[in-house]
Amino acid sequence: MTGPVTADGCAVEVYRRLPATGEPELVHAVAGPGARILDLGAGTGRIADPLVATGHDVVAVDDSAEMLAAVRRARKHRSRIEDLDLAERFDLVLLASHLVNTPDDGLRRALLAAARRHLAERGRVLLQWHEPAWFDGLAAGTTTEGDLGPFATRLEVHERSGPLLTATVTYRDGDDAWSQSFTALRLGRQQLAADLGAAGLALEPAEPAPSWLLARARG
Repeated sequence: MTGPVTADGCAVEVYRRLPATGEPELVHAVAGPGARILDLGAGTGRIADPLVATGHDVVAVDDSAEMLAAVRRARKHRSRIEDLDLAERFDLVLLASHLVNTPDDGLRRALLAAARRHLAERGRVLLQWHEPAWFDGLAAGTTTEGDLGPFATRLEVHERSGPLLTATVTYRDGDDAWSQSFTALRLGRQQLAADLGAAGLALEPAEPAPSWLLARARG
């Protein structure tokens, strides 16, 4: 299936068709009513737009014009996350889509630094990650099938090299299919805590949901 593809290989049509799967409810529960929210890597607004509908002021940030064109309710800002420097500050900064599992250590720290510099006083960062156990259940040559929204999904693991996993995920909706290859880092909690600390952030002990973590500015 053809169509616009972002610089990191995401098919825009996949995210246009993919509904939120509980994320807006999680974000709302963490942020509280009426919170100002910054959605970093917002894509088509599948999380940002429902949050606006529940009374939040949301800025959706993405570096893909095609992704942002699908955002309907949130305020839009086109930028790479690591370059973002808005004058506004937010009660909650959202960093979803397992972006912290990038194998580029410098990029991970830059993403976390961008989140930190946009926090309001007593603001928090809500981030999604692939926990180490997710990697431990996947071996080279294995295939895992599942469902996500309207899609039947297929994850094919090509290689495990130390902490790195290289794979291809295929999304199928009827006769339409899209594939995306990626490499993800098995990021331990200790390393993540160190990267957060370098950005002036500290993990909170409570986890709001599986594969989600909260951090706030260091005292």
